[in-house]
Amino acid sequence: SRWDTFPAEAEQVPPLGDGIRPNVEAVLAARPTLVILYATAENRPAADALARAGVATMALRVDRIAEFHALVRALGRALGDTVAARVVSDSVRRTLDAVRARTRHRPPVRVVWPLWDRPLMVAGQGSYLDELVAIAGGANVFHELLPPSPAVSVEEVARRNPDAIVASARGAARWRDAAAWRAVPAASAGRYVIVEDGVTGRPSVNLGMAAVALARALHPALADSLP
Repeated sequence: SRWDTFPAEAEQVPPLGDGIRPNVEAVLAARPTLVILYATAENRPAADALARAGVATMALRVDRIAEFHALVRALGRALGDTVAARVVSDSVRRTLDAVRARTRHRPPVRVVWPLWDRPLMVAGQGSYLDELVAIAGGANVFHELLPPSPAVSVEEVARRNPDAIVASARGAARWRDAAAWRAVPAASAGRYVIVEDGVTGRPSVNLGMAAVALARALHPALADSLP
């Protein structure tokens, strides 16, 4: 899809639309034997159309890291290569465990991770991003909110007074320009932890890389000892 940017070779494959509401005609023209869809009600019409055309589909979604490992195993079975699936899963798990071991005894950095601005949505306990923060030696100030991306107010962010704001470079620029965010001490002081969307924004094989990058940003002194 147009959303696929990793690895770089993916950009060389002609896109067949978006990950949500894909172009079914373009997908069928590629003559697939299996189509993997993001599990959302918005993709139900595409799944139905592909089924009518006799194409097998899988609907998958990852919100938590454990779901990633289950998804990889499911893909391994569907693609007939459970060994490769196990290797991928084990590799990600080892990296996450190594990062967790290095940051476990560091004082956690209290952070907020805004995901959207209208309305303001942040990473909550139901998100793999919340897990990445903990693994990387941080503490999500909205951890007790169960949804993956709960809506909150800027005033509530200011009240919780995080040490830093986790954001992509583009997101950080957006928060810096927003007058309402000047009430958040971390924002007014420019305490941003910049992460790369292409690494942290996908609950996929990038999870280990994302944990390493986030740990380096939160705890620069550990940079040389991380995987």
